[in-house]
Amino acid sequence: MIEVLVVEDDPVAADAHALYVNRAEGFHAAGAVHSARDALRFLDRARAEGRPVDLVLLDLHLPDGHGLRLVGLFRAAGHQVDVMAVTSARELETVRRAVSVGVVQYLLKPFGAATLHERLERYARYRATLAGPGVATGQDEVDQAFAVLRTAERTALPKGLSAETLDAVARVLRAAPGSVTAAEAGAAAGVSRITARRYLEHLVTVGLAVREPRYGQVGRPELGYRTR
Repeated sequence: MIEVLVVEDDPVAADAHALYVNRAEGFHAAGAVHSARDALRFLDRARAEGRPVDLVLLDLHLPDGHGLRLVGLFRAAGHQVDVMAVTSARELETVRRAVSVGVVQYLLKPFGAATLHERLERYARYRATLAGPGVATGQDEVDQAFAVLRTAERTALPKGLSAETLDAVARVLRAAPGSVTAAEAGAAAGVSRITARRYLEHLVTVGLAVREPRYGQVGRPELGYRTR
C-alpha cells in the first residue's frame, strides 16, 4: 500500500483529495494537514511509528511558508518522500523550481478525480518499475521509468480543438507585451481569426487568459486577450 499525506490549506479541498486517494487502488490517505509545520510533524511521527509516508500531495501556497521550501525541509529532516505538487501556481519559474527540488509530478488546479487517479496510477507504475534491489539493465529501463512518470496523456480538449494549435495560440499570448486581438493572434499563429478566437476563448474558460476591451480606434472597441 502506498501511503499518502495530503498537505492543503483548504480543509474542503484536503478532504476531497484524501477521498480521491482512497479510491485509487493500492493507495491509502494516511492523513491530511493544512500547514508546513503540521506536515513535518506528521512525517516525523509516521516514521517514528514505523509507517513512513511514501508520497505527499503538496499545495504550494501554505499559510506558514511556500511548499517548495517545505520540500527542502523534508530532505533536511531525512525524509525521502516523493512529492506531487497540487497547486494553482502556473508561473514557469515555479515549475522550474519544482523540478530542481525533485517534485515528481506537477498537477494544476482545478482538476477532477479522474485526473488525479491517472497521475496516481502512473506514480504506482513508476514505483513498480524501480522496485527492489539491483541495477538497471540499461538505458532503456531507466528511460522507461521516467517516461511512465513524466509522460501523461493529453487532457481532453473540447471537440474541434487540437493540442498543437492551442499550444501555438498560447505561445503567442505569452510572448505578447500586452493584449492581442483574435486577428493578431491568428496571424502570428498561422490560423484564421475565427479559429484563433475559439482557442482564446478556451484559454479564458480554463482561467489562463482574460479578455478586455481595446480602445483607440473610432467605433466599437475590439476585444483583446492577455495571459492571466
